[in-house]
Amino acid sequence: MPAAPEIRPEQSIELLKALHILTRDGKLNQDSRRKLKQVYHLYNFIEPLLEESFARSADAVLVDHGAGKSYLGFILYDLFLKARAQGKVIGIESRAELVKSSRALADRLGFARMRFHDLSVEESITSAQLPAQVDIVTALHACNTATDDAIRFALHKQAQSIVLVPCCQAEVAAALRQHKSASLSRTPLAEIWRHPIHTREFGSQLTNVLRCLLLEAHGYSLTVTELVGWEHSMKNELIIARRSGQPRGNARARAEAILAELNLTSLAPRFIY
Repeated sequence: MPAAPEIRPEQSIELLKALHILTRDGKLNQDSRRKLKQVYHLYNFIEPLLEESFARSADAVLVDHGAGKSYLGFILYDLFLKARAQGKVIGIESRAELVKSSRALADRLGFARMRFHDLSVEESITSAQLPAQVDIVTALHACNTATDDAIRFALHKQAQSIVLVPCCQAEVAAALRQHKSASLSRTPLAEIWRHPIHTREFGSQLTNVLRCLLLEAHGYSLTVTELVGWEHSMKNELIIARRSGQPRGNARARAEAILAELNLTSLAPRFIY
């Protein structure tokens, strides 16, 4: 029997305890109830992509890049793949201790089609441990350039779908800050990021705009929305990309123009390729 009405009958109670969604005695407190609501909300976005992947291939592969404790991968396996005979979830994480603990949890739960690899970004792109193509790439709260690492991996692996929840975008804000004086003398648009709090917020917004243009230039159609209400998290943007094979014709040129206008051409290798 479920520990609470919110828990779905097919869910692993042991997993929910391990992820601290349930307390040790199998109960939900106010914080974990909010966390569970967020989990279901994200799952509702990803489930249709999984259905599409399995319609194309009975042995679809989802890669969670920068997986951390593989929170998302475990939830997706538990709710979707566990009841199926095929399909894999692969977690990529550069911290060996997290990979080790994820492997131990998967073994304990009997999640036989989960794999975890201690790999850098470059290693994950070229490693023989991963298939040449994958179906879905996810990156949940991947900090700063880790989201860009996941995008690069997904493009190399020709992923059909990409799901991103970016976090802590600092690099673009740092570049805006570095060139602020020159930008203020050059264009009134620099007023948008003159104050430090605006630099941070605009840098975060701009980072995701450039990511979207990069994905569109590589033939993906996008949905950009909020993941949960702002009362739950300020890191709230959800980017869902589906491979259409039809690049947006002006995406690359627009990214180049934005970087030139804002004195950020040094960042071109990150956003234009």
